[in-house]
Amino acid sequence: MLGFGGGHIALEGMSEAESIRLLQTAIDARKAGKVRFIGFTAHKSPHIVKKMLSQDFPWDTVQMPVTVMDPGYRSFIREILPLLNERGIACIGMKSLGGEGQFVNHAKLSAQECRRFAFSQPISTLVTGMESLENVAQDVGFASNFVPMSETEQQSLLESVHKEAGYGRHEWYKSTQFYDSPCHRKQHGFPPIGHVNTDQTINESD
Repeated sequence: MLGFGGGHIALEGMSEAESIRLLQTAIDARKAGKVRFIGFTAHKSPHIVKKMLSQDFPWDTVQMPVTVMDPGYRSFIREILPLLNERGIACIGMKSLGGEGQFVNHAKLSAQECRRFAFSQPISTLVTGMESLENVAQDVGFASNFVPMSETEQQSLLESVHKEAGYGRHEWYKSTQFYDSPCHRKQHGFPPIGHVNTDQTINESD
């Protein structure tokens, strides 16, 4: 644990020494003018973010999934976003197409409606992964011509994906181990991804 303002910090999945070293490094970097803000990212479950937010530390940002599929399963938009706005913590949205484009390729949504829904949430910015100049031009076009979705439009879109969004079938970063990195698996005492039995995970091909 790391003491701040009379309280303590215990970062998820980290030892006391690791927590102290990591946060102190970030604080030193900010004092040296190397960084301006200190935040954290999470994509597995809102309860982890709530635990981080409960720590005695003035977080500046939280990066988390902000997607059209999110409200139906372990919702960051419903459980976390209001808390961030209330506390003045900037939300950095991510995974608006699913991380591997599965909302478009598997759920048959358009990139435009996925991006537009995410842009329409009360967030500070949206991380958009781009793999080509065509992707860049596409996203610049979405941003340049952006018109916020009305509440009615949002509700209609959410209702249209309700079945597809169930159980996180397209949110692999929540419902499978596809996005669990080796260092994070080690923190939680999980074996390497190649050694996990198929009966221990949700079918990742869905």
